[in-house]
Order: sequence, then C-alpha cells, then structure tokens
Amino acid sequence: MNDTLNRRAFIEQLGSAFAATSLGLNTNQILSSESKVKPNVLFLMSDDMRVELGCYNSRFGAKTPHLDALAKSGVKFENNYCQFPLCNPSRTSLLTGRHPTTTRVLGNRTAFRDYHPDWISLPQLFKNNGYKTFRSGKIFHGGIEDPLAWSDVSESPSSDDVESFDKIKTGNNKNKASSKGLDKAAYSDRIVILEGNGEGHGDFTCADHAINFLRKNKDNPFFLGCGFVKPHSPPTAPQRFFDLYNPDAFILPEDFASTPTVPPGFPSSAIRKRNADLFIGRPSNPVEARKVIQAYLASISWTDWNIGRVIAELDRLNLRKNTIIVFVADHGYHLGEKGKWSKAGSLFEMGTRVPTIIAAPKALGNGTSCNQITQSVSLYPTLAELCGLDLPSGIESSSITHLLNYPRAPHNDPAFSVWSEDSKTLYGVAIRKGKWRYAEYGPNGRNGCMLLDLERDPFELNNVVSHPENKSIIKELSLSVRTYAAKLKISI
Repeated sequence: MNDTLNRRAFIEQLGSAFAATSLGLNTNQILSSESKVKPNVLFLMSDDMRVELGCYNSRFGAKTPHLDALAKSGVKFENNYCQFPLCNPSRTSLLTGRHPTTTRVLGNRTAFRDYHPDWISLPQLFKNNGYKTFRSGKIFHGGIEDPLAWSDVSESPSSDDVESFDKIKTGNNKNKASSKGLDKAAYSDRIVILEGNGEGHGDFTCADHAINFLRKNKDNPFFLGCGFVKPHSPPTAPQRFFDLYNPDAFILPEDFASTPTVPPGFPSSAIRKRNADLFIGRPSNPVEARKVIQAYLASISWTDWNIGRVIAELDRLNLRKNTIIVFVADHGYHLGEKGKWSKAGSLFEMGTRVPTIIAAPKALGNGTSCNQITQSVSLYPTLAELCGLDLPSGIESSSITHLLNYPRAPHNDPAFSVWSEDSKTLYGVAIRKGKWRYAEYGPNGRNGCMLLDLERDPFELNNVVSHPENKSIIKELSLSVRTYAAKLKISI
C-alpha cells in the first residue's frame, strides 16, 4: 500500500479488513499470525518537539534523517494531538490511556497515583504480562515517575542541569557553565553548545543506556522506554548540528510578534501574556528569533542522531522484525507564532499537534501517511492490541491499530486538548474534527471562543466563529467540548 493507492485497490483492502472482522479476527491477529513470539516495544519520546521534522515537510528545513527513515518503515500520523500542552498532564494521559478530565493531572507537580493508586500504566501493563520493562531518560515527568511501571531504570545526569554536563560551552564562552544564581528567564534564554558528540549530557547517556539494555535483553520480550529531553529549553546540541542551519535564511512566521500577541478577532484568553520557555519576560527580535530557531532545530537534529544510535543497535541485533517502534512527542511548541515561545497555554495547532510514527512489523500501511484525526491517548490501547494484551478496565480511548493496516480507512473520532492554570479548573477546551479546530475558554465559553478552518487558514490567522454560515458546526463542536469538560470531577 502506498500514497498512490487507487480507489479499487483500497476498496479491495478494506474488503479484506471487513472480511477478517466477520471471521472473528482482530487486526493484531492479522499483523502477527505468523509469530508466536511476543513482540518487543521500543517506545521513543521527545520533549517539546513540534511537528518540525523533515518527513513532516518542516517549514524551517529540519534535518532528521533517522526519524525520516523510521517514517518510511512505518505509518506517519499527520494529525495526531496531545491532550494537554504541558509535559506531565500530557504524558500522564498518554501513559494511562485516560483523558486529563479523568486523570485530574492538570499541572507538572501532580502524580497520577496520588489520585489513582490502582491504575495500571502502559509500561506496567507490559511488566505484568512478563515483559522486561526499562526506562532510559524521561518517559513520565521529571521527578514524577511510576515505580510500578519498570523492572529497571537508568540513572543518568539530568538533561537540564548544566552542571551535570562534562564539557560545555555556552555561546562563545568555553568555560564550564553553571546554573547557580540564574533566574529562570536567564537560564531558559541560553543557547548551549556541547563539545564532541555531547558526551556527558543526559540525552547522550539516555541513548547509551538504551543500547546497553538492548544488548543484555535481546533474547527476552521487552518494553524499552527511551525518552529524550531535547529540544526542551535551553536549546542544546553539539556545534556540528548548529552548522546544519543558516539562521539568516529562515522566514519567520506570518504572525511573528516580539511579545505574545492576541490576533485581531480572537479572545484574549487564547494567548498567555507571558512566555514560559524562551524570551521569558522580555521581547524577542527577528535576529535573536532566527538564532533561537537555529538552536531549536540543532536540538531536534541532535535528538534525531541519538534516536538513530538506538535504532541502529536494534537493527544490528536483528530485533527489528519483532519490535514495534513508536515515536511521539509529548506536545507541540511555538517558535514565534503569535509572539509565543513555548507550548504552555496553547490550544492552537502548534501547541497540540505532535509528530507520531508507529512502525509495526508486517503492517500493511507501512511506508505511508495517515491523515485521519488521532490523539496520543490512543497509543495505550493500540500497543496493547498489537501485543495481544488485555486492557485493564477504565481505558477511555480506542485503538488505532486498523489505521496501521489501512491508513485511509474511516476513523471519525475527534481529538480533544485542554489547558488549565490550576489543579481544579479547565481554562480552555479544544477539539479538532475534520478541517475544524474549535476552542472555548472559560466555563461554557464565557471567556470567548475560536473556530479555525484549517483547510483555508493553515496558519490560524482568522477566527471565523462569528460567521453566520458556521452556526451549525459551532453548535455541534460546542456541545462536544462542553460534554468533554463536564467529565472533570474534582473532590474538594
């Protein structure tokens, strides 16, 4: 199956899928009927990585050869969305198979087990089914891990603690950097250039530990969680990855602004007034902006290089044929769009759309793209189905395994994303359905609404919520987001 699949062939393939269903076969049986060996899972994550990869037609020309190659060997999901544009709530949703309205994790300081001690997380499900589960790097949130999930973990230097790096130069200063005495704004605006290949940095060590795990456990079924922190601020990479990009060649976004700026016609709640990651408390300018974009892209390319190291070892050990590889980012990111340099608070495409690739051996759709609307919370049931594991009760999402075989098959589920500034209230709820992105801010939209037609307006410049011809779709989407928001139950 490829992107030029004609209508007749597609109908024939769908007919096969429906025939298999009528015979009582599930998609997992179609994928793995020839093997009695449990498939392995290599679960790769990146932090703060927006859809800025070569295989996603990066607007800034990102160089990501290893992830591009993974996309060619699997199914690339063009429209996958996180459930919360912030690390901990997003990862919690993904790794528990439940929406933030149920997890009640609405910030970076809450562990889901504080509310739900009996839930079975995704890696824990594999552990309970005889898999060796291993974490290298950041899978849950920094400082908020799930000890019940892992058979073992690697302990490496924190990727954001500059004092843990062996050799660093910051800007043109080759002296060892120190974070002591720096406030968050000063620290986050720094561009960190690593010497060599980045040895001593947590992300380099993350790949090393994952490689060592593969060598020691190649003969047993495993779930390997390998989580890279970059391109999270401060943007960090060895010099040669900076050299891949000429910042003077970048064309800044159409809605670039020096400070967070609400576009005309949008509710004021749509953009937080202060950036959370870069240019905190101060304006940007075109020259600085281009240099930061260069550094962000260098961080992506270095992450891609580290991911390539892990996949290369998987191939060297001849494990690819029985290993499901997943790559996903926890949320999106703004690089100056609407003056924003962060993810926090964004219910726009840039804040919630995430790169997602699933390479499952023998999946009929491998090498193609899926344009259907999907959401990260569906990864839990999808991996469980692919590996033949029974789901625990309470999982709120549906598997997208059928899209691995038939990426153009009907799939009408919308994607939801929420934002909150505290642990008890949703400040905004967004839905992506078809060509529409709709969001309401405040209870029942009392702080304003936005409707975007992404086919006509891919850069999200025009709020068409007041256009009379859109009344019907607004009524439908408003009911969906209010029903979704009502699921949040807080016990005080």
